[in-house]
Amino acid sequence: MLSISVEEFSFWKKKQLSKGGDQQSFALLLDCIGGISTSDLNLISIYPEGNLHLKQNLEFLESIWNEHLLKSCPIQYLCGITFWRDLELKVSNKVLIPRPETELIVDIVCNLFKNKSEKLFFAELGTGSGAISIALALAYPSSVGVATDIDQDALEIATKNYINSSKQSNLKFYCGNWWSPLESFKGKLDLAISNPPYIPKDTYEKLPKEVKNFEPKVALLGGEDGLKHIREITQKAPLFLKEKGWLILENHFDQGEKVKQLLIKNKFTSIEIVKDLSGIGRFTIGRYK
Repeated sequence: MLSISVEEFSFWKKKQLSKGGDQQSFALLLDCIGGISTSDLNLISIYPEGNLHLKQNLEFLESIWNEHLLKSCPIQYLCGITFWRDLELKVSNKVLIPRPETELIVDIVCNLFKNKSEKLFFAELGTGSGAISIALALAYPSSVGVATDIDQDALEIATKNYINSSKQSNLKFYCGNWWSPLESFKGKLDLAISNPPYIPKDTYEKLPKEVKNFEPKVALLGGEDGLKHIREITQKAPLFLKEKGWLILENHFDQGEKVKQLLIKNKFTSIEIVKDLSGIGRFTIGRYK
């Protein structure tokens, strides 16, 4: 541990933020690499005297911050870590950085299945870092979950995240496209969740460079209209869900009504478009028959 004065640190921090970037990214860098948490930063503002203990020196932290600003590389990839709900997750450019709005998927599930000791059988399609499945496996310890991803590198990251987050063994990972690795589970699922690639081609071309140049295209691009993968998932979902089983999908901000129609077409009922904290219809949910 390196010890520096709060005064020296505060001067350095002000200098770094004056170069650009946002407070949230800088706080993540300090927490993940520097070992200074948000609560530590709050204490500094109250007690500006004394010393701070760093895991890495200021020069090293500054070099990462400069790379973030120069190349627009997401700070999460440079740190190799992100925080999501109460999880600390490993990430690389092989997986999408899980977004705060996606955290609401877990809340939606908890509203549908209020009994945390319930023995659910759930699947997540396109798990990426494993964030959603891991959160559900922890929230419902008596349940069993299966999670798929088309990319073996992503599954390795998800598996590590699960091992680091839990001492349980109620979640298994399978490599393959959407439902294809789950043939033996037809008609057995209480719940299926997916945050699939849903960005339309025209929108993808205009994404900020920190997203387009670094995050995996396969996890973002949803075909011409953004609904290519959502169509496939909804069409095959009835084969895998139990009767009265739920499907929960995250979609683009303007796709809710179209996804609702896809669910109706595939014999889903109790369909609802759920808004995120910004009031956007971010999720579409339905029950099979």
